[in-house]
Amino acid sequence: MVKKSKGFRSGTRRKLEQKSRPAITRFLQEFDIGQNVVITLEPSSHKGMPFPRFRGKMGKIVGKRGRSYVVNIKDGNKTKQIISRPEHLKAI
Repeated sequence: MVKKSKGFRSGTRRKLEQKSRPAITRFLQEFDIGQNVVITLEPSSHKGMPFPRFRGKMGKIVGKRGRSYVVNIKDGNKTKQIISRPEHLKAI
């Protein structure tokens, strides 16, 4: 028997289905530190994509690393830092 793959995008056929082409402005958007955002995954861009478990979570931007943003989210009782590119974030 062959072992099941446990890659980064495994089990996400419907979650990461491409609906339509995204606008270029989605990739160029900028956020301010302290701004609230929602993690919405953009399937066409693999780089800087947060783990699919965090899809739909709301958080606050606390910093910037290169082109990516550092987002603090609440996961249960823990505060976690997610590093994500702007195309995977949506301002509230």
